[in-house]
Amino acid sequence: QVPLVESGGDTVQAGGSLRLSCAASGSMASVNCMGWFRHSPGKRREGLAAIGTRGGTSWYSDSVKGRFTISLDKSTNTLSLEMRDLRPEDTSTYYCAADRGLCRADVIRGDVAYTSSGQGTRVTVSP
Repeated sequence: QVPLVESGGDTVQAGGSLRLSCAASGSMASVNCMGWFRHSPGKRREGLAAIGTRGGTSWYSDSVKGRFTISLDKSTNTLSLEMRDLRPEDTSTYYCAADRGLCRADVIRGDVAYTSSGQGTRVTVSP
């Protein structure tokens, strides 16, 4: 497993922006897919965005497409999620995740857990 530490969560007003970061430590040689998902009590885990670590192909859920941007800085092993036009329904705990496998649909959607994930960072969007 790859240790992952998220940061950047905060409380913002609707329409605002935030940038989440995820620092990955240790060897990344076995990681082929990284992504972000969110999870709130009583709700299902929702995959938001994912990126292949080799080719850089990215994927977004319909709920965030056009508002969120995922990026990976390989020089620092930092995964980021730029979020704009935030809405109250975006309120949740956001998790960074990594997987040994390629970006499979069931993993990046949140149906199946990634190999590794962080402790999460809280995002609250007020009306």
